[in-house]
Amino acid sequence: MRTRRDEIIEALGEHVYITVVALIVGCVLAFMLALTARRWRRLELVILGGSTALYTIPSLAMFSLLLPVMFGLGVAALSTTTVIVGLVLYSLTILVRGILTGLDGVPPDVREAAVGMGYGGGKLLWRVELPLAMPTIFASLRVAAVSTIALTTIGLIVDHGGLGNLIDQGREANFKAEVLTATVLCVVLALVADLLILGVEKLATPWRRKAA
Repeated sequence: MRTRRDEIIEALGEHVYITVVALIVGCVLAFMLALTARRWRRLELVILGGSTALYTIPSLAMFSLLLPVMFGLGVAALSTTTVIVGLVLYSLTILVRGILTGLDGVPPDVREAAVGMGYGGGKLLWRVELPLAMPTIFASLRVAAVSTIALTTIGLIVDHGGLGNLIDQGREANFKAEVLTATVLCVVLALVADLLILGVEKLATPWRRKAA
């Protein structure tokens, strides 16, 4: 920790950056896909099946396959963008299902009462359905966050794996202290992220605290 402090901080910063960006993009994309599946039920099977199929692709194969795709799009293949795209694709199967399950779990009588009060369209979604779906959505977000933090290490394939780079360097040099330090930081980062999301959930759903 003393001799490699700068290297550790840099790797940790990259790990956090990749994770946060991937989760934000994943949430936005998953929300759009969930609303699409909910609006056109015929597409639900396609969207859920497609996201699940992406999740089954081995991580090593996923990032390797993304390299020529990113290069073809004019994006530097050996960059954090490649890692973020892969992580976003992996997060979809968790987030899309969580958002869709949360929205579908809103009691029909509550929805009917809101419509009777003049709520409709976007107002019904943002003021009634989405708040009630928050617990399920946040639960899926917590799982996605922990999963993304772990999968970020695979980015070492393109030399942008955050703490994964340190793990790989330590493994190649048989420097167990480096491997252990990076591994512990990954676990701590996952725990911190889980607690932060849990805290945000409590702030976003004050009525649940009052009920408790």
